Amino acid sequence: MSFKKQALEELAAKRAAIGQKHAVVGLDGFVDTIVTPVALRTGQGEDFTPIDTITAFGQRVLSAAGKSTNIEFYPRMEKLGGNGPIMANALLAAGSRLTYIGALGKDTLHPVFQDMATRSDTISLCAPAHTTAVEFDDGKLMLGQMKSFDEITYAKLIETITPPRFTALLAGADLLALVNWTMIPNMTGIFEGIVQNILPALPPRERIFFFDLADPEKRAPEDLVAALQIVARFEYHGRVTLGLNLKEAQQVYAALGLGVFLGEEEKDLRHAASAIREKLALSTVVVHPRKSAACATPAGDWWLPGPYCEKPLITTGAGDHFNAGFTTGQLLGLTPQSCLALGVSTSGHYVRSAHSPTLADLETFLARWR
Repeated sequence: MSFKKQALEELAAKRAAIGQKHAVVGLDGFVDTIVTPVALRTGQGEDFTPIDTITAFGQRVLSAAGKSTNIEFYPRMEKLGGNGPIMANALLAAGSRLTYIGALGKDTLHPVFQDMATRSDTISLCAPAHTTAVEFDDGKLMLGQMKSFDEITYAKLIETITPPRFTALLAGADLLALVNWTMIPNMTGIFEGIVQNILPALPPRERIFFFDLADPEKRAPEDLVAALQIVARFEYHGRVTLGLNLKEAQQVYAALGLGVFLGEEEKDLRHAASAIREKLALSTVVVHPRKSAACATPAGDWWLPGPYCEKPLITTGAGDHFNAGFTTGQLLGLTPQSCLALGVSTSGHYVRSAHSPTLADLETFLARWR
């Protein structure tokens, strides 16, 4: 049976349960402005030739050394951003119930989060950060201003929510997703506070903990390892999934002393997911480059090709949509291979449409995937 047919059959049998699942997601929040860099302008509005690649953009920047230059960013859209809000929006589209905790507004919610707030419970800790997302054919540059994230601490979390309310919230959660460790300076302390003070008070039940580091290149390897060691302690209270894109997987693989892997062939991805999972003793590790995805559990490892799109409508948030699709599969109790299929399909649908898919959209996407 093909993985697409298997995923469709599993989804048809179990999809009705998604409305009973409750996800708690956090802790970041961005206002994203998606832009295209201009190479040559010949008129107003969109009458220009874009800088298509990061290499060409880099050469433009390097040529200004010792001089100066002006690079125009043409705005495409302003939208809610951040690993957490984008993943949360995609989980909502799939039909789960949701509570979002994060940087949504200082006194009132920023307008980009208002729609999400009408469909979920929201708890804001501070003002959102801001990102200018510069998109190219071969990748993207995320230019961020995130000073407000200094306010996101365990003490702030407990002050805002209170320990009894936070304990009750997590006791009823099927999924707790804590994402964007890299950009939240005090996230390791938050991990420690939750695993030490909150989780021991929870009643036993099936629950999933999901973590996305969000490009830890700017963090010291020893800080990364310390955070991962705390993540591993969540296993005493549920099943932990660590989600990694290719670059993140390479960084984690090296930081854990496993060596170096550079390839994105099937064997490389299977091996990396398995090695990282075994080193940290986690339930699941997922590695998802742009063109495929692999995951490992104690039962084995799996790999799927992705529905790669040569000319995506949008790429910012593709990885967060993969995470939402994969964890939706986990919430429904699908097999690891079918969780991968939902992950790549959710991402594939999003980059083609700029919209988060419903489960019906995913069924259509899987059925039409050639």
